[in-house]
Amino acid sequence: MAVSSMQAVNVIGLMNHIDEVITVLGESGVFHPDEVTNFYPDVEDFTRLQTKNNYAEPLTNLKSALNQTKRKFPKKDVSDFNPALEELESFSAAVTEDIDALVDKINVCADKLHEAEKNLNLCKRFVGMNVEIEKVIRMNYMTARFGRIPNDSISKLEAYKDNEFVDFAVCTKDRTHSWGVYFAPKEEVEEIDKIFNGLFFEPIDLVNENETPTQKTEDYKKEIPILKKQLDDAQAELNKYIDDNFDVISRYLSKLEELYLYAGIRTKALQHNNSFIIVGWIPTANEKQLKSRLKKIRSVELDFSNAKDELDKNPPVKLKNCFFAKPFEFYTDMYGVPEYNEVDPTFFIAITYTVIFGIMFADLGQGFCLTIAGILMWKLKKMAIGKILLPCGISAMIFGTIFGSVFGFEHVLDPMFRLFGFEEKPIEVMASENINTIILGAIGIGVFLLLIAMFINVYTLLRRKDVGRALFGTSGVSGIIFYGALVFGLAAEIFMGIHVMTLPYILGLIVLPFLLIFFAEPLADLVNGEEHWQPESWGGYIVENLFESIEVLLGYVTNTMSFLRVGAFVLVHAGMMLVVFVLAETVGGAGYWVVVVIGNALVMVLEALLVAIQVLRLEYYEMFSRFYSGEGKPFEPVNVNK
Repeated sequence: MAVSSMQAVNVIGLMNHIDEVITVLGESGVFHPDEVTNFYPDVEDFTRLQTKNNYAEPLTNLKSALNQTKRKFPKKDVSDFNPALEELESFSAAVTEDIDALVDKINVCADKLHEAEKNLNLCKRFVGMNVEIEKVIRMNYMTARFGRIPNDSISKLEAYKDNEFVDFAVCTKDRTHSWGVYFAPKEEVEEIDKIFNGLFFEPIDLVNENETPTQKTEDYKKEIPILKKQLDDAQAELNKYIDDNFDVISRYLSKLEELYLYAGIRTKALQHNNSFIIVGWIPTANEKQLKSRLKKIRSVELDFSNAKDELDKNPPVKLKNCFFAKPFEFYTDMYGVPEYNEVDPTFFIAITYTVIFGIMFADLGQGFCLTIAGILMWKLKKMAIGKILLPCGISAMIFGTIFGSVFGFEHVLDPMFRLFGFEEKPIEVMASENINTIILGAIGIGVFLLLIAMFINVYTLLRRKDVGRALFGTSGVSGIIFYGALVFGLAAEIFMGIHVMTLPYILGLIVLPFLLIFFAEPLADLVNGEEHWQPESWGGYIVENLFESIEVLLGYVTNTMSFLRVGAFVLVHAGMMLVVFVLAETVGGAGYWVVVVIGNALVMVLEALLVAIQVLRLEYYEMFSRFYSGEGKPFEPVNVNK
């Protein structure tokens, strides 16, 4: 639950050394440029060095052309390669023109081949009609319609047997359609067309077929190999061009990408007379290395300051987590990175997401399959979600063992439980006497996690020196006391039979904290030393907060009740697997295991998707809303290698 320590960097020097400075900053791979105006608001006498990235257009054009080749071009060391902008633009334009011409040639050949293959398949449908289709289409008194009709519609033609022109001559058939032709006198063609449209007839354009379908089919069979050869030759020509120029293209591409990124630094720099100024951020761990390189450049003056002292400038955030929590940065980034002085929720989400997922998905066998799926997704496809499924699958295996479920078999692990003195597994999920326990346990988990989230919120606010809101906020100390006391009091009265809801308890631990929450805004401003802490109208403030108080109370209730889904999914899993086994027993014989395997696969895929979404919803809406804003700025250094 931490972010990397950052340093603000100010670099000032003479203009004739700016390229050296930018190269050092870019090559470091750790410099996050920022706007100078963010550090120095009074820059009236400064001018911007460059407003446009001159390398964007040639780089975009070259990459767009190279993408058409479906080839990968490796990064090259171009530290000793310094072509002028004009040379880079000329090279990009020439290569783009050459590749576009070769790709166009391939596309023309591919279009001709596709058209020939389509026409071949079309003509095959009408083989057996020994007439020239173009002559049929151009008949003076009759109109011909070639196409296909659903097989189901053929029998419906009987309803029109009184009309001699409502007839369909079938040439070929497949599983769903019949292919052929119908004829109609020109004066009745509209009426006949309406009838066939109602029978879902699909017309096919066969104009320009001045040979019989049989003859045309043979022509296409001879033409297609020739077109394939032309396509292969065009592709080979492109491949040869790329092979002959591969190293040169890689070199220019690498240089363009490097200069494009470096220009991103230049566009943020400002100039005053013969001097420049560049500002940005680096991780504290890289300060010494960068300082030693920049100090070697004459005229350069450096200033480093801790990001903690520059919070008003919104320092970027680089997350720093252990190997277990690292994959869950994926979820943190989806929501938004923390502000620099805000708690990183990644470790919190790693623990809670893994545990809740395991409880809701609890099955030893299916959890093992999910673990293997996560490993394969990461290793083969490099999918970030794969590394998250790995701990979630292990958690599902652990809770599956506790619940005694293996691929839905609820008593396979009974021999293991006997080693611990149990006759069978201790938790029978579907037993009526355990359902209330599971539901109440889910609510208990919700109460515990919401209180933890509130404590984190208090810690975050104290770090920000916002003592007032830490004391009186909805998720501050007052909120913790109010929510905790209310839940504990109700639980003690209803479930334990202990009378704790006495008048002093209610007044001191419920009513008083709620009043502090009600007046949280003015009290927080007063404690924080704000000069104008009183509202403009106390009457208006009270009326407005009456409605907001209802929302606050509903928030406590809905956040808590949302955790019912944890217990519900425990029951849903057992219920779905029960249905699978009922179906398997109904089929019986060899089909029993087929149904069990297919049922397990369906349940596993469906439940994994639903549980992943539902747990993430609990994280984002129920817990994050209590302590986390996610409005930070991600650390995005200029990094050519990346």
